[in-house]
Amino acid sequence: MTITQNTDITGLMANIGKRARQAARVLATASAERKNAALLAAADALDHARIHILSENEKDMESGRANGLSDAFLDRLELNDERIQSMINGIRAIAEMSDPVGTIIAEWDVPSGLHIERVRTPLGVIGIIFESRPNVTADAGALCLMSGNAAILRGGSDSFHSSHAIHACLAQGLKAANLPEDAIQIVPTTDRAAVGEMLKGLNGNIDVIVPRGGAGLVSRVQSEARVPVFAHLEGICHIYVDKSANLQMAVGIVLNAKMRRTSICGAAETLLIHKDIVNTHLEPICAALAGAECEIRGDETVIKHFAKAKPAEDADWDTEYNDAIIAVKVVDTLDDAIRHIEVHSSHHTEAIIAEDEEAVAKFFASVDSAILMHNASTQYADGGEFGMGAEIGIATGKMHARGPVGVEQLTSFKYLVRGTGQIRP
Repeated sequence: MTITQNTDITGLMANIGKRARQAARVLATASAERKNAALLAAADALDHARIHILSENEKDMESGRANGLSDAFLDRLELNDERIQSMINGIRAIAEMSDPVGTIIAEWDVPSGLHIERVRTPLGVIGIIFESRPNVTADAGALCLMSGNAAILRGGSDSFHSSHAIHACLAQGLKAANLPEDAIQIVPTTDRAAVGEMLKGLNGNIDVIVPRGGAGLVSRVQSEARVPVFAHLEGICHIYVDKSANLQMAVGIVLNAKMRRTSICGAAETLLIHKDIVNTHLEPICAALAGAECEIRGDETVIKHFAKAKPAEDADWDTEYNDAIIAVKVVDTLDDAIRHIEVHSSHHTEAIIAEDEEAVAKFFASVDSAILMHNASTQYADGGEFGMGAEIGIATGKMHARGPVGVEQLTSFKYLVRGTGQIRP
């Protein structure tokens, strides 16, 4: 795939938006069978294109290494057979889901004799702006298709070749099912002006913008967008180990939450430990992390009890490391843990490890984040693990979509009102 050199970015993007709107009208009434056929054909195309996708990904990896990208960034960028298979499995899982479009959410009768239905309907055209992760191409395209929405994908320059190779497979799927290939488009230029045009709405042709990337990208989108935004903010995720926590469970969960994949947004970044279990739990948990080559930055109590820890600075409590680093703090009470999370969290995912159900209930009721977990790794903060097949991202706002943005979250609703000749007095 070659990068399009087009000086008329406004014209290029306006044309993409116009074609997306036309395709969205077709998708809005497309049958579940045709959408499923497109998804399954796309999954097969991905399977057959493995070698080509890996070759294109290596071009991005070579460029990333040459440009000095961090190990965490390269991990998000890299594809392998397992990650390609995960994309394939995700698309096939989406194809097995019920079509949300036209689903009756609620229905009732009113005294006038009218029968009212609230019915799911597509949002229309969704613009997805993402960085580094080429798998977003497959996840976002498939989810938008199943929910009856047209998609305009704009990946970062770092994943340009990988994303376009994946997109070609989605286009094959659409063609095989006799659906418009414009239903899933990918911006063919790395010019940053294309992002600006998307944020303006492409002459009213984009209904929603979904940013997937770092704080810089999300901040720009939120400040410049003239259309609604499903914000996917950074993942400053906390784990609170309560005084009632099982030690063995705590060690296993914390180690997995931090170290399974340090580069994902569901990786734990801050560990809070109740003061009553400092002598029993702190050292084993920190030792397990250090044994996995995780750097520990702790407060004074942590430094006193675990010699390998480095002193934490104020900035550590507000940092998404995306690396093998974790900030550790000892808190006096559950309330202190909740207050710390309220101040420093990005409202993505928090977990409590506890056997005390009252503590769990208070944590669940008091912490205001999109996802809360009890006795489970924060790395389960994922649409696929939630049974959604895949996700476009984890929305951390409070309007419309919150948490994993899957098929249902990419729909709105309308009211269908049926009468028998009623006129209002």
